[in-house]
Amino acid sequence: MWVTGVSGAGKSTVCGELRARGHVALDADNDGFSRWVGRTEGEIVVDPPDPVPEGWLDRYGWAIVRERVEALAEKSRSRIAFLCGSVENEEDVRDLFDLVVCLVIDEDTLRHRLATRTTNTFGRHPEELAAALKWNPRMRAIYESRGAMVIDASAPVNEVVDTVIAAARELTGSPETGKPEGVCRDHGTPLLDWRRIGDLNS
Repeated sequence: MWVTGVSGAGKSTVCGELRARGHVALDADNDGFSRWVGRTEGEIVVDPPDPVPEGWLDRYGWAIVRERVEALAEKSRSRIAFLCGSVENEEDVRDLFDLVVCLVIDEDTLRHRLATRTTNTFGRHPEELAAALKWNPRMRAIYESRGAMVIDASAPVNEVVDTVIAAARELTGSPETGKPEGVCRDHGTPLLDWRRIGDLNS
């Protein structure tokens, strides 16, 4: 299952709670699934600046490595796995998931979380904040149109995680989340490209 949402929606927090409850849950940002890639030459940035400088999002994209997701899918054929993240090249891996869940929040909550969180600096730079705020209102409509399940992540984390787990149980047809046949089916989730947010409004 792919758990996605705008930066600050609570993906990492949900991932941590899923792990605490004994589920296989991986953070695409922190567990080696994603990386910065040059938009022109495709070079991989090994040691990116933190925070990123002005113009960074124009020169580099946050991309997931398909081979890593394929390996996870192969290892997860006997139990469901949750992969939590948000990347620009999501269309490159969307066929590897049985279900996509999108976490959505209101703007005030987004601003507060980006300004106060201590686990990730993304959103502190004005360019990053502007991108997140511009993308946020489009999340629900786009993901609903693509067949994803949308969850209000402004609710307490326990409630959000309960809903995510319930979706997984419905997917497997079992009261437990340990009996899926894998994590591969196309749910048509969109390419997330911060440069083309305006194009995604249709």
